[in-house]
Amino acid sequence: MAEFSDPDELVQKAHQAYEAGYRKMDAYTPFPVHGLPTALGFKWNWVPFIVGAAAIMGGIGGFLLQYWVSVIAYPVNIAGRPLNTWPAFMVVTFEMTILSAGVLGFLGMILLNKLPQPYHPVFNVPRFEMASSDKFFLCIMKSDPKFDMVKTRDFLEGLEPEGVYEVDQDDDNVYD
Repeated sequence: MAEFSDPDELVQKAHQAYEAGYRKMDAYTPFPVHGLPTALGFKWNWVPFIVGAAAIMGGIGGFLLQYWVSVIAYPVNIAGRPLNTWPAFMVVTFEMTILSAGVLGFLGMILLNKLPQPYHPVFNVPRFEMASSDKFFLCIMKSDPKFDMVKTRDFLEGLEPEGVYEVDQDDDNVYD
């Protein structure tokens, strides 16, 4: 894991790592950094599809629920008006669309980000607490096919960071 003090520098170094062949990387920043997902090699994610599908299903479900109640389960003929008055169903249909998209989008984001995650090995890095205030970290995972402890450390040191740290995943005293 390499520590940087500037977001633009982090993006540039992430591009260099990607060009060097590293694919399993992650970055930790105190705020969203424009261009960083592209530099890390992220192409797309599932959240927009989850939100879109939830909105469509919620809207259709809300409309069909009102239709079923008004036309099939409990029809009430008031002054000879039609039972299927779709304009009256639009408010609840809209609300169900927004509600289902919001709730399932939130849950999808939580699950896809593997949250909550009360412990992660990067928390053992001495200066990692600075990632929430003013430092930027680039981490190359051990699961990367190109990862070699010595070569990867040399590569990270060649990026001229403020510090290079090894993330120890086999620490028995992580909760002390």
